[in-house]
Amino acid sequence: MVRANDQVEALLQEYADLIAIRGGEAFKARAYEKAARAVGGFPTDVSKLDAKGLREIPNVGRSVADKIVEYLRTGRMSVVEEARASVPAGVRELIMIPGLGPRKAMVLYEELEVASVDQLLDAIHKERLRDLKGFGERTESNLLHGISVLQKAGEGRILVSAAMDVAEQLVAELSDIRGCVRCSYAGSLRRMKETIGDVDILVAARRSAPFMDALTALPHTAEVIARGEKKTSVRTTTGLQVDLRVLPPASWGAGLQYFTGSKAHNIRTRAIAVRQGLKLSEYGLFDAESGESITSGTEEEIYDRLGLPWIPPTLREDRGEIAAGLRGELPVLLTEKDIRGDLHTHTDFTDGLAPLEDMVAAAAARGYAYYAVTDHAPNLYMQRMTKEKILAQRERVRALDGTHHTMRLLHGTELNIGPDGTLDWPDEFLAEFDICVASVHSHFNQTRRELTQRLIRACENPHVAVIGHPTTRRIGKRPGIDADFDAVFAACARTDTALEVNAHPERLDLCDEDILRARRHGVKFAVNSDSHAITHLPYMRYGVATAQRGWLTKEDVINTWPLAELRRFLGGRGA
Repeated sequence: MVRANDQVEALLQEYADLIAIRGGEAFKARAYEKAARAVGGFPTDVSKLDAKGLREIPNVGRSVADKIVEYLRTGRMSVVEEARASVPAGVRELIMIPGLGPRKAMVLYEELEVASVDQLLDAIHKERLRDLKGFGERTESNLLHGISVLQKAGEGRILVSAAMDVAEQLVAELSDIRGCVRCSYAGSLRRMKETIGDVDILVAARRSAPFMDALTALPHTAEVIARGEKKTSVRTTTGLQVDLRVLPPASWGAGLQYFTGSKAHNIRTRAIAVRQGLKLSEYGLFDAESGESITSGTEEEIYDRLGLPWIPPTLREDRGEIAAGLRGELPVLLTEKDIRGDLHTHTDFTDGLAPLEDMVAAAAARGYAYYAVTDHAPNLYMQRMTKEKILAQRERVRALDGTHHTMRLLHGTELNIGPDGTLDWPDEFLAEFDICVASVHSHFNQTRRELTQRLIRACENPHVAVIGHPTTRRIGKRPGIDADFDAVFAACARTDTALEVNAHPERLDLCDEDILRARRHGVKFAVNSDSHAITHLPYMRYGVATAQRGWLTKEDVINTWPLAELRRFLGGRGA
């Protein structure tokens, strides 16, 4: 179930980390990081490529290709195993802490003999880090926060995209079994939460045995946790638990509603049933006194009998959706079909993996009406951008505009919001872009006041249309910055600057709770993929789902608007 590309990406990234830990050349570690990202974002399954084919992947040379071939043939990468042996396991554990880099992890090991998260916590509480060069009270505070993020991420949860890959493959395989009437994933995955603890699969069938047999016999099933007539639980080779339940076809709607959850939402619906003299369970809606079945076939029938409209799964978190449904005020949520274009994407001109022409063709294949290319600006120094280079790209974009059906191209840039809130280029140059996205990429540990003013200053620039990945978080890897986001949201509403819902599964930034807060300020949003590869463009589904969890409609999202309306929104910004 795990793509070979993902496995190779993880190994190459680990090797890059190990090089850095051992004090190797920075350029070599960076080269392996680039190769890892390139393999992970490459659309073709690397297990189907020979050495020559692998060398055609951007940033993959002969040496890297040989290592990939070795792994695909033997299941091991010898240089990684050798590097692991030379680095204490505890140091490898420490670099998993968000905010703690390889070099500082090695200093902690060499100077304080800290070789585990528990030992680091002990050292922080005893204030032992303060005598080390480059460490101090603020470092201690940041490390404590990073450890908290790591521990939460380690509670057996995985990114929604990884869980979706497993679930969709299982649904496809089980749907092909004779006797399957209906099959779907449920639980927190159907509600599209950003991380998933386990995958719930439901099947409607008259006989359960064929489906239980199939699940336990799949090659990616490593362990059968429990097996029964109605439910079987297994653990996959990647450690993910999958729970399969087989329901009578007549109970499908009630079962799907029940096992989708959330628990708090279900408590609300059951309370409504009780007030009406009914009983709601996974088998149906029944008369509480006689036990007579009222309805159970579809979710719509269940909700309708309770006096509610069908409530989309992404809203079922007990955040007021029941009350809104009873009042007839549920929003018509944004859908992926509503998205007319993607306003934040990258090419291999900076840190993307695919050429401009390939990204544009892939966007056109998605049926977009417009598409923005927003490569990085010069202050993200490793991208080596210049005015001359960005203007040359603009000429290429203009030449491609209109060559793919009716899709129009916008030439933009992703600006770096500096520590003082300044941007990469002067206003007169920014005015020439169709769209400017501005994002924080560094100096995450400024004070709350500094970070807040930094973001507000950026959104006050008349040429900035969108604040990209506003909190900068990376789920399970890096916490969001400590800014007064209510003040930032208010500033965005005042300046008519959109906030991004970044659809990359590692970001989903803004998150649903932040979207709900920002929406109350009257902010507009842009749901973007932040694609760095063709394979990232479909991430839009996760951004849309996150927007739904934040109760957004298509009127709230600028890239659902017709191009003429979008251009009017961008009009004061040089479009």
